[in-house]
Amino acid sequence: MIRDPFARLGLDREVLTVSQLNGRARVLLEDVFSNIWVEGEISNLARPASGHVYFTLKDSGAQVRCALFRQNAARVRQALKDGLAVKVRGKVSLFEGRGDYQLILDTVEPAGDGALRLAFDALKEKLSAEGLFSAERKVPLPAHPQRIGIISSPTGAVIRDIISVFRRRAPQISLTLIPTAVQGREATAQIVRALKLADARGFDALILARGGGSLEDLWCFNEEAVARAVDACVTPIVSAVGHETDVSISDFVADVRAPTPSAAAELLAPDAGDLVRRVESLHRRLVMRMRDRLMRDQLRLEGLTRRLRHPGERLRQQAQRLDDLDMRMRRAFERSLNTRRERLIRLETRLAGQHPGRQLAMLRQRLDSLASRLPRAMREGLKARRLQLQNQMQTLHIVSPLATLGRGYSILLDERGQAIRRAGQTQTGQRLTARLGEGELLVRVEDNHLTPVTLSLLD
Repeated sequence: MIRDPFARLGLDREVLTVSQLNGRARVLLEDVFSNIWVEGEISNLARPASGHVYFTLKDSGAQVRCALFRQNAARVRQALKDGLAVKVRGKVSLFEGRGDYQLILDTVEPAGDGALRLAFDALKEKLSAEGLFSAERKVPLPAHPQRIGIISSPTGAVIRDIISVFRRRAPQISLTLIPTAVQGREATAQIVRALKLADARGFDALILARGGGSLEDLWCFNEEAVARAVDACVTPIVSAVGHETDVSISDFVADVRAPTPSAAAELLAPDAGDLVRRVESLHRRLVMRMRDRLMRDQLRLEGLTRRLRHPGERLRQQAQRLDDLDMRMRRAFERSLNTRRERLIRLETRLAGQHPGRQLAMLRQRLDSLASRLPRAMREGLKARRLQLQNQMQTLHIVSPLATLGRGYSILLDERGQAIRRAGQTQTGQRLTARLGEGELLVRVEDNHLTPVTLSLLD
């Protein structure tokens, strides 16, 4: 049990919503009570259309809700009804929507079988861990057995059904019954002795068989001593205990499990008609393969005969091939020689083109051409620059202030030679120089009118 579940869930002073509380309570319950057995009496049984089963499990002092979902309900062989005493296995959970505490079940058994089922599961887990159920330990059944031992009760329908199957399918097989009790306190020891005796008799295979019954009736086949005796047998064993829905420990340990004793007999009793048909099929296949083999050998012999030729013909063929190779070699030599000759001519042409005298003559010719082009290029260059200079002088004359002075304007300069642009730059009595288009005048300022004066352009 968990001593401090709230510490595990991380609760201290955290305030939870109802949904959070129910969710954490469900986790806690499912973790602590994950796989438990509970015994009680069924009441308020309900089977809705979904296929799930709901009921209340109660005893004299308390009750708890139970839910058996459809996939698990299908495996319950016992008819459930109110008032039935059962043992159930499952986990404790919580239906968060209503906060109801409930059991989620995976197994429901009558109350009398609960202890046996627990013992069955414990032994099954133990033997499985030891490897008694592994496929590597299984021995294959013989294809055509001649002597078969049957370990079963001498009375009852089981032995009659087995004999009937062998009489119908394989009457040539010899059957030997090793009688034993298959129910009760003495059954376990008798089955162990019968297995040892049968294994020592040298049978081709053994059948361990019993009819159906309750778990208590079949319990001797779930004893550890019987399971280890089956495992110790060298002879292949077919286990056919109970009906198809019954499962015993001996079924897991045996080499092959049959759903019924009759099915076990059919596994070891090859049908005589099937054997005859198989032999006929094999005979037809053998004849067809022999014919195919003879035909292939005949065709191969004919091919070898055609390929076998006189040595003189082989020599003539080799001589012809030698002449052909000689002509091919000559043609190849001539092609190679012509290719090399053409390449030599191309190289000589390229070499002549690279001769120093020819290069020097080409350079001298180029130098003469450049020397004749140089005076002409110089004259044309001077002409172009002279024309460009005239254009620039004309442009400069257009924007020159001297041209403006030539049209009757003048420029007033102060003592420092700075141009006077505003009347405010002068003082009364100041001497200025008036530069004209031709010559200069020395003037004196009589008055400087700071107020602008409008001049008529028509004067």
